[in-house]
Amino acid sequence: MAKKQKYYAVWEGREQGVFDTWEKCKKQIDGFEGAKYKSFETEKEAHEALSKNYYAVVAKKEKSVSIFKGKVPPPIKESIVVDAAWNTASGDMEYQGFDYKTGNLLFRKGPFQDGTNNIGEFLAVVHALALLKKHKSDLPVYSDSKTAISWVSRKKANTKLDPTPRNKELFELIDRAESWLKTNTYTNKILKWETEHWGENPADFGRK
Repeated sequence: MAKKQKYYAVWEGREQGVFDTWEKCKKQIDGFEGAKYKSFETEKEAHEALSKNYYAVVAKKEKSVSIFKGKVPPPIKESIVVDAAWNTASGDMEYQGFDYKTGNLLFRKGPFQDGTNNIGEFLAVVHALALLKKHKSDLPVYSDSKTAISWVSRKKANTKLDPTPRNKELFELIDRAESWLKTNTYTNKILKWETEHWGENPADFGRK
């Protein structure tokens, strides 16, 4: 079965616009600090989204949360949001983190070969915690991965991924992350990004 066509809206990149392949989109955002983009099923949806504010599209407005009977409060604006992307075909993984309030890219790492999405999510949370401690900040960290949050809580990446010559660097990063968790304390809360209520994680790579 042929892969379904996707369209990519780029709000901030080398060139703003709608692109009909991931390769064209990637040229605009790869290595571009603070890049903002998202994928859509149709070209019309992509153009309509591009005419709106990025955050109005990627994350639901706070006032819209009220329809959920008050059970789910809005996300905390002063926070860090992290996410990972994993290519099922190549096995490449990368992760990134943003300042949720400003939309500024704080870090982007990868791609790493022979990885998994859970490992990327785990490394992203630990990277954010280390960065926040360095700047003596108590901002919370949002991740949409329950697995990553549990791994951080246990200070152990419980992955079944087999080491290969291609992912040696990745396993070194895992060891460093686990070591950091075991030798450092932090007061930052690690919170679950409620995609069902708030929309897509703002740190999402937009490749769904």
